[in-house]
Amino acid sequence: MLVLGVDCGSQATGFGLVETNGHRHTLCVSGTIRSNSKEPLPFRLHRIHERLTTLMLEQRPHVLAVEDVFFAENVRSALKLGHVRGVVMQAAAALSIPVAEYTPLAVKSALTGYGKADKVQVQHMVCTLLSLQQKPDSLDASDALAVAICHIHSVGVHAIANSAR
Repeated sequence: MLVLGVDCGSQATGFGLVETNGHRHTLCVSGTIRSNSKEPLPFRLHRIHERLTTLMLEQRPHVLAVEDVFFAENVRSALKLGHVRGVVMQAAAALSIPVAEYTPLAVKSALTGYGKADKVQVQHMVCTLLSLQQKPDSLDASDALAVAICHIHSVGVHAIANSAR
């Protein structure tokens, strides 16, 4: 099973593709789509959509896992985040890729056992679970990989084995 995790952000959107057989998880690709905050939002959204669509066409993930919004510092930030999430989910839907959403609490709990873990703790567990020799290129990429791993843990070994058939 291939799971693409995405950590949405209007300035930095992390992505991470994880392959699993239900027991062992392997990093396929990860990175960060960066945007200039001075660039108009529609152009930033287009860049995110274009990059993720290309990635999904090349890698053919079975599912896209994305973090659900549960709070933002201000209304303007929440709206921008909502726009990015919409673009990300639409890119997956256009390719008939199912979308799974997880709260930040669920993601942190799935990886660290503690729902209030910080980004560095999550990154450490991502590196451990994927047997990475070096850290992903950003905390956004680590968070995206964490969302993918959370999905894998949520669906369980039996569902993964059945999807491989």
